[in-house]
Amino acid sequence: MSQDLSTATFSGYRRENGRVGVRNHVIILPVDDLSNAACEAVANNISGTMALPHPYGRLQFGEDLELHFRTLIGTGSNPNVAAVVVIGIENGWTQKIVEGIAATGKPVTGFGIEQHGDHETIMEASKVAKEYAQWASELRREEAPIGELWVSTKCGESDTTSGCGSNPTVGNAFDKLYPHGSTLLFGETSEITGGEHLVAERCRNDEVRERFMFMFNRYQDLIERFKTSDLSDSQPTKGNIEGGLTTIEEKALGNIQKIGKECLVDGVLDKAETPTGPGLWFMDSSSAAAEMVTLAAAGGYVVHFFPTGQGNIIGNPILPVIKLCANPRTVRTMSEHVDVDVSGLLRKEMSPGEAGDKLLECMFRTANGRLTAAEALGHREFVLTRLYESA
Repeated sequence: MSQDLSTATFSGYRRENGRVGVRNHVIILPVDDLSNAACEAVANNISGTMALPHPYGRLQFGEDLELHFRTLIGTGSNPNVAAVVVIGIENGWTQKIVEGIAATGKPVTGFGIEQHGDHETIMEASKVAKEYAQWASELRREEAPIGELWVSTKCGESDTTSGCGSNPTVGNAFDKLYPHGSTLLFGETSEITGGEHLVAERCRNDEVRERFMFMFNRYQDLIERFKTSDLSDSQPTKGNIEGGLTTIEEKALGNIQKIGKECLVDGVLDKAETPTGPGLWFMDSSSAAAEMVTLAAAGGYVVHFFPTGQGNIIGNPILPVIKLCANPRTVRTMSEHVDVDVSGLLRKEMSPGEAGDKLLECMFRTANGRLTAAEALGHREFVLTRLYESA
């Protein structure tokens, strides 16, 4: 890039806990599926707010319930969020999420529907949401060093051009960000099957390696338990196969290109956990696009790189998703979804370094306020990961 990353800055919103976001959302967050209607009514009443409806939250238990709370608290705590109104059917769970978000110092208020009903809840929540929206509208961006930008990645609808073009482009960008203290994330546990030894070799020390292999083996044990070790009809997906990827190992080798050549894996996270320091982190996560991006947002990431081959239209309500593609056909037929065209790599019209620089340029523009294609098109996929069926 023409810009020296050692002195590079972006313009973001510094939150009460010191983190810096690149968006300034006021969200209306339902605790459970029963509260979606009230949240959407509040968002409809108050301009500048956004509801995040989802289908879960009743009769969950154990690790699944813990993940539910961690995801919702992490979503509300994300630096791209300025303030939160939480609405749940029950006061207990509602206040648990309010308290988790309040630990960041940001404004948050909760409302329970029981013994109040929808009308009263919507009216009272709308009053608070209106105050939050006006307060957030006066917040101003400030310059922050590139090391304070948290960037996650996940690929989707991969094909042969993914491993040869768009995924290595993310790897090149990660290699350039890594020395400057950025906090980076990759995951997709199933999609490193057959290449897990390569990730293990990149772990910074034995402790990180053991934690990574624990997460990977936990997933493999699940597959073995249900006798689906061939990942039939799931990995590779039908779209992957149509795009020329015939085995999960082939897909994994392309997927791993996203972590570059110079980065070490500095830490390992369970689903929706937040890293404790800079570097490259692995998160145990689903390979389903909307689930993984939702988990990254809950982990605190503020910009997301999404390489695609066959074409994917994923977005997220609070985490801007930058899509890049090296497949000339997809760039032509789905151009409205592509933020960064790196198809020149396959035509030998662009070097890997030039492709990485092009992605970083788009990253800076996005961080400074430019809408991604998914944001402009209204894609707000918010999909929670479930571990168990409800009780």
